[in-house]
Amino acid sequence: MRYTTLPNTDVKVSKICLGTMTWGEQNTEAEGHEQMDYALDQGINFFDTAELYSVPARAETYGSTERIIGTWFKKTGNRDKIILASKIAGPGPYTAHIRTGGFAKHEIDDAVEKSLKRLQTDYIDLYQLHWPERNTHFFGKRDYTHEPSEQWKDNFQEILESLDAVIKSGKVRYVGLSNEVPWGVMRYLEESRKHGLPKMITIQNPYSLINRTFEGGNAEVSMRENIGLLPYSPLGSGSLSGKYIGGKRPAKSRGALFPNFLARYDSPQSREAIERYDALAKAHGLTLAQMALAFINDRPFVTSNIIGATTMEQLKENIGSIDVTLNDEVLKGIDEIHAAIPNPAP
Repeated sequence: MRYTTLPNTDVKVSKICLGTMTWGEQNTEAEGHEQMDYALDQGINFFDTAELYSVPARAETYGSTERIIGTWFKKTGNRDKIILASKIAGPGPYTAHIRTGGFAKHEIDDAVEKSLKRLQTDYIDLYQLHWPERNTHFFGKRDYTHEPSEQWKDNFQEILESLDAVIKSGKVRYVGLSNEVPWGVMRYLEESRKHGLPKMITIQNPYSLINRTFEGGNAEVSMRENIGLLPYSPLGSGSLSGKYIGGKRPAKSRGALFPNFLARYDSPQSREAIERYDALAKAHGLTLAQMALAFINDRPFVTSNIIGATTMEQLKENIGSIDVTLNDEVLKGIDEIHAAIPNPAP
């Protein structure tokens, strides 16, 4: 395993982060425990979860992933070996069964307390805002469209003050963002500097061979402001494993069980790009999944690559990407495909 540090800290984290959002829906508690055991044995010390998980978000499974992590901590006593990240759910009808007050102070306090209880720990290393309260482009929206009737009020300072309070209480160590755009990142930084409030140290956004939109603005913010990317969906909801090529939908795959999650990555342009990337990988003796993950592992703005799996076979292949280094010829081929079919799956 390779390691880096969370930006602006001395906290060492593995370059591969274990994603957990299927535990409690597609994976059982025992399977989640098995994945954590194996990941830790492979040198992974960074786990990412959220109060929202498992997915798809349902009242019946709300918090199930955090509970699975909590029972593993209790069983193994491994809490001190893990850097743990979680998130408060953003607002909207999708999460009305969780909370309706957005990122108001009482909601942040409530979310932290409930996550700590489920996780069976007294602190969270990295606490993230799952998506913005305001209307902007995330979750597959390509462009921003302003809505004059929007009721959102600028509350960046208030959110940071609430997060500052939970940091000072010892319940959270550091804070970060998710599904955020450059304007939002810079506003948080502005309020942090102006009022001496905590700095957002990471941003968890989608990033993959078929969605490199992070490079359009957030990458510069990341490099100049020292905010690390924690890429999610680095395999495009499994599409960059190659298992959906030719319209295939393997049994028990996310594409078969929850086709709406795959739609974001299933445009004609995405399918063509994936086939080209697959051919490139095979020409160089690589699997598509390992080429796709190895590309992300070595981006200069990436702190840790969030991989997820529903089977141990997938998990082993994904973690194994840390030992793959892409040569100049492969990187040139990737850039040529990207130039021909840029960001088909925003």
